[in-house]
Amino acid sequence: MNFAAQFLYSRVLKNRTPRDYSREDEDYDPFWQRDDNKIKKQDAPALCDLHCCKDGKIRNGLIGQKPTSINPERLKDFVEEDYLNGDVKTWEMKIVSRNEELLRDALSRVPQSSSRSSLSSCNKLIRFEDISAAAFKIQCGVQKTPCMYSRLSKQYGMDIYLKKEFLQYTGSVKERGVLYLLTSLPQDQQRKGVIVASDSNFSMAVAYHASELRIPVFVIMSTSTSPARVKMCREYGAMVISYGTTAKDSQMHARRLAQENGYLYLEEEDSAVYLSGLGTVGLEVYEQVPKLDAVIFPAGGHCGLLAGSAAALKHLNPHISVIGVESESFPVLQQSLKAGHPIEDQACSNHHFYGDVSGLCFGSNSLQLTGKLVDKVVAVREEDILLSMLRLLEYERATVDAEGAIGLAALVAGKLPELKGKRVAVVICSGNLELHLLQQCIARALTLDNRVCRFSLVLSDCPGDISKLLEILAREDARVLDIKQERTFVTSELFTAEVTCTVETRDKIHTAQLRNALLERYPTAAWTER
Repeated sequence: MNFAAQFLYSRVLKNRTPRDYSREDEDYDPFWQRDDNKIKKQDAPALCDLHCCKDGKIRNGLIGQKPTSINPERLKDFVEEDYLNGDVKTWEMKIVSRNEELLRDALSRVPQSSSRSSLSSCNKLIRFEDISAAAFKIQCGVQKTPCMYSRLSKQYGMDIYLKKEFLQYTGSVKERGVLYLLTSLPQDQQRKGVIVASDSNFSMAVAYHASELRIPVFVIMSTSTSPARVKMCREYGAMVISYGTTAKDSQMHARRLAQENGYLYLEEEDSAVYLSGLGTVGLEVYEQVPKLDAVIFPAGGHCGLLAGSAAALKHLNPHISVIGVESESFPVLQQSLKAGHPIEDQACSNHHFYGDVSGLCFGSNSLQLTGKLVDKVVAVREEDILLSMLRLLEYERATVDAEGAIGLAALVAGKLPELKGKRVAVVICSGNLELHLLQQCIARALTLDNRVCRFSLVLSDCPGDISKLLEILAREDARVLDIKQERTFVTSELFTAEVTCTVETRDKIHTAQLRNALLERYPTAAWTER
């Protein structure tokens, strides 16, 4: 079956309900796993029955039902101070089949570090059929987000379409991989429960979808986690436990609880199941934007979205350029691709602003897929990310975090001049920006965009001098945000005052005009550089 026929058949499958399946559909039934010697049916809940309304409409969550409460007896020994001594019991899922012609060389053997626990300790081939099966299986549990033409297109000289994955229920694209991962677990493991140890978008997605699937879920967070994230995770239905002062402490505690109670310890890695779920973004973008020239994804250490979507897009149209964008401060993916294996000693930031952008490279599957299928990986500055966040807020009314804005940042920084005049899709994957960071980011971005500036000058301490300064600002259409006078701690002559003003302007040209007008009247005025 050629590529076009496979894709057409997968679209037919997507529009069918589970009751339409028969034994003849085993090759594409997402509940079946293929093996060289046997085919066996997985134990999986009827996902569409859990997430679909009777009238056929798709929505997130159960209808009029709340997640089952967690038995208090399962909380025993949750706060013991002992550390984990031993390995964690994990469930492994093997997907083995014939190699796809386009992807067969993408997953060569790479040495793996034994220091990282994993759902899958060996390389597994991700096929186009796996991504199609994932798209069918999760269609009732996640939103099919819009991919809309952006008003930013004229500003940057290309047709820009924004894939708004931040509109998912938890505000992150990670829901796709998490939902497919959870529904692929055996029923006995679903009854026992899962446990995660972080405050990332991955943990939020696990908390929500595990609760919706009635899987007991425990989230271990460090005591330094913001109260807002703890509250949100509890509202999703998870049992949240604060433990330890660092993320490492929380992870060790979670591993110990998993070993003692039979929970499955989950962390974001590049298993074939998780990558297939994330790869459904590529399917949707291809369907929503015809005659596509390029797609831009966030990259960094956690490049599963980039790798999974690249597998789908390159299968459907090898001529589409797939581009990854990461932070210049943490070029984890570029260094890993150069070294040929995941880099684990790369310095990373613990600041919540960066999110997964600064994470370590977590697996060889996604790294090898990226090396074979991704056309280009570029790095952008922090300033470019902030300006991208500002552009999205102003033009799209979208409040996103650094991970969500980093794809557009490559266009803002002019890193991709070859895309001028072309049709480009940009994946906006995350919108979980904390409120206190939002204020700081927008204020800093306005300064970088030359729309908020500050200057200081010395005036004689006489009536009317301040009013003359304000007249100049009013004549130049500058909006005064703040003004301060200092009379005591000044180094100039007696009976003078140092005045510091913060003003808002329209753009860089307007700022230059204001500066010239002030220097003409006050030659000693000092402009504070950004």
